[in-house]
Amino acid sequence: MKMLLSIVSLEEANIVVRYRPDILDIKNPSEGSLGAQFPWILKDISEAVKDTGILCSATLGDLPYKPGTAALAAFGAASCGVGYIKAGLFGVQTFEEAYQMMVSIVRSVRMVDSRALVVASGYADFNRFGGLPYTELVKAASQANADVVMLDTAIKDGKTLFDAMTYDEIKKFINLAKDQNLLVALAGSIKQEHLKTLVELNPDIIGIRGAVCEAGKRTNTLSSEKVEAFMNYLRISESKNHQEHRAILSHYW
Repeated sequence: MKMLLSIVSLEEANIVVRYRPDILDIKNPSEGSLGAQFPWILKDISEAVKDTGILCSATLGDLPYKPGTAALAAFGAASCGVGYIKAGLFGVQTFEEAYQMMVSIVRSVRMVDSRALVVASGYADFNRFGGLPYTELVKAASQANADVVMLDTAIKDGKTLFDAMTYDEIKKFINLAKDQNLLVALAGSIKQEHLKTLVELNPDIIGIRGAVCEAGKRTNTLSSEKVEAFMNYLRISESKNHQEHRAILSHYW
């Protein structure tokens, strides 16, 4: 399970790179859940970490249904040297709209970099604003040949991924995505106490920010101490889970 850590600046990248998160997710929280950051910041960060083995991700924003606008944004972000391009399908309500958006985004990214992974990001709290259901998100991502499907939360009012969806719903989302050979990412005000459950669910990627910011507020600066503690707790949780699996297997074999 890879750790995607959201950052807003080169200064934050320099704070956290020593803790070896798998992905630095470059965004602008002041513009929303998946707020887009300026291209010069994307470029500076991706250049600064390119020799560390850590990949960068760029968010395109909480997008309206405007495939042309999304395509241009994707082309620009892919030109900045990032490994993941993440599109928030906020203003999308139907499968057809989601499909048209993702086809446009995938094609634009592939024009620039065939290795970059395209992420179709929907919202676990879609019912709160009339957004796209997660079942349609997976279908659109698969048919558009995206690489990753993700759930975050759009409304940042303290409610988490696990407030928006039940364990069984999240598991269904993961299974649907994996059946379509998509990688799965989960985010949405994830906290340290959620890690044991996330390890059980076993998505490919988890995304965090607020839990490792000063005062737990996502628009504040990252805390070096909180990043270190969260990373350590994640690795311990994964290790314990693997030990439990080995113990179960050894009982039968």
